[in-house]
Amino acid sequence: MRIFLLMLPWLELFTLIQLGIHTSALTAMLYVLVTLILGIMILQRQGRGMFERLRQAQEGRVIGPELFLDDMAMGFAGLLLLIPGMISDFVALIVVIGPLRRRVVAALWGSSEVAARTDQTPRNPEIIEGDFRRLDDDQSQ
Repeated sequence: MRIFLLMLPWLELFTLIQLGIHTSALTAMLYVLVTLILGIMILQRQGRGMFERLRQAQEGRVIGPELFLDDMAMGFAGLLLLIPGMISDFVALIVVIGPLRRRVVAALWGSSEVAARTDQTPRNPEIIEGDFRRLDDDQSQ
């Protein structure tokens, strides 16, 4: 793993050089610029969404941890898109696609809990307050 992390910048550079060879240098530079702008847009959108969810949490609404994990994953994808190169962009694509991300995490770490969440529908975040009385307690007295 350490060797891969040390080689990653060189591999990213190699992929961009290969893209420039097979297309043109202008195409490779345009690709880097487009992914940079896309990464910035994702980070801005996620930042605004995160502040909105924090505001909702302060108002007393319950927010599940899955939402925060998804926000963090999208932020990570935005950061990966800021790195010039095609390897980090491919990993960002995997992170952006939620069901694919959960399946990859489940395959790598063997978490059945992550795979089980993939098919769940989101819970209703509203809290309904009230009093209750058991009817079978009234009948036994």
